[in-house]
Amino acid sequence: MAKDILNILRKALGQAWRAVLAYRLRSFFVMLAVSLGIASLSVIVATMEGANRRIDEMVSIFGPDAAFVQGGNMFSRAVGQRTRTITWEDVSAMRLSLPGVYIAAPISFKGQVTLINGSRNYQKDMIMGSTEGYSRTWDWPLAQGRDISPSDLEQAENVALLGVEITRELFGDESPIGRSIQIAKAPFTVIGLLTERGGSGSDQMDYTVVIPLSTMIRRFNQDRHYFRTVRLKFEDPQNMAAHSANTASLLRHLHGLEEGQPDDFSIITSLDIQRFIGMLKSGLSIFLGITALAAICVSGFVLANLFYISVSERGPEVGLRKALGASSLAVTMQFLCEAVLLTIGGAVCGVIWGMLIGLTIKTTLFNIEFSFSVFVLSLAAAVLVGLVFGIRPARRAAGMDPISALKGQTE
Repeated sequence: MAKDILNILRKALGQAWRAVLAYRLRSFFVMLAVSLGIASLSVIVATMEGANRRIDEMVSIFGPDAAFVQGGNMFSRAVGQRTRTITWEDVSAMRLSLPGVYIAAPISFKGQVTLINGSRNYQKDMIMGSTEGYSRTWDWPLAQGRDISPSDLEQAENVALLGVEITRELFGDESPIGRSIQIAKAPFTVIGLLTERGGSGSDQMDYTVVIPLSTMIRRFNQDRHYFRTVRLKFEDPQNMAAHSANTASLLRHLHGLEEGQPDDFSIITSLDIQRFIGMLKSGLSIFLGITALAAICVSGFVLANLFYISVSERGPEVGLRKALGASSLAVTMQFLCEAVLLTIGGAVCGVIWGMLIGLTIKTTLFNIEFSFSVFVLSLAAAVLVGLVFGIRPARRAAGMDPISALKGQTE
């Protein structure tokens, strides 16, 4: 029995292929409709894969055991709200009083700085001022050289750490260690080269420039009392929610905030990043999912309608086959094979379209990433569309009376 079915399927595939080539215009419109639906589906799947990978990358870069404390309440944009609320005293108190904290590092930033090495220059959007042990604070090992030391901070030395991409911009393939560059027209010695971070959407990390915090304050006339951002690291990353709550409680006490008063600071952990991107991903998946489902359903209805027309036009062919002994199963399988061949062809075109769309869509949050699973899912969806929307036209063809079909009477 199984051998007979396989034989029928083999013959049905051959006849279906010949029919697809014979009815080129119908085949074109079916494949076009299916490709549009599959392109939408492939983009949404690739977008979700890119979002998932971006979440992992951002958590890894941010640090699962880390938290940022920022001055000002980023969730409340009250008029006249102070953004400089974190002081040296706050940093010291967090370092000494918070359970499980082992790093409390204030950070300062300076925007729009020109870096120069001889005839090469690069306009940097932002450079960072950090305390000693930058690589430990940020879980970012050095490829060459040394880290910022306590003496660099004490003496406010003009030294810098560079990412690999900014190094390539300024030094090409040469080692920057011990070389001098100008940052905002002041000479700085490069003491360390950070390892390459890379990753989708994270290439800007490799343009990082870090100088001692004391040098930043002195050279660029930064505020000596307040800090916009402090990076905290905790021993137990599994309890980040509790660490965040403890930090908020301590800062509210230090700032003298009464119950009911809003925070004058913001605390961000990797959990917050996951939740934020998760919400974006959920909203995007719902929107794109509805769009893809609608497109696939439209392509299925186009396939069904064109196949109904095709069955009516090919009545004599179907009648002749049945008169020569073809079973209803053979006729059904032929039309289903035609539908599946067309939808698979449309799926291949749709994935190509989706990849082209992915190349033209650029997002700052995460990339659209195509993998083999996108192709497999698209083919599976195409086969399902062919079977679901092709079954009724196929059964209609199989149910024709041979004599009436030969006479062109297909109703």
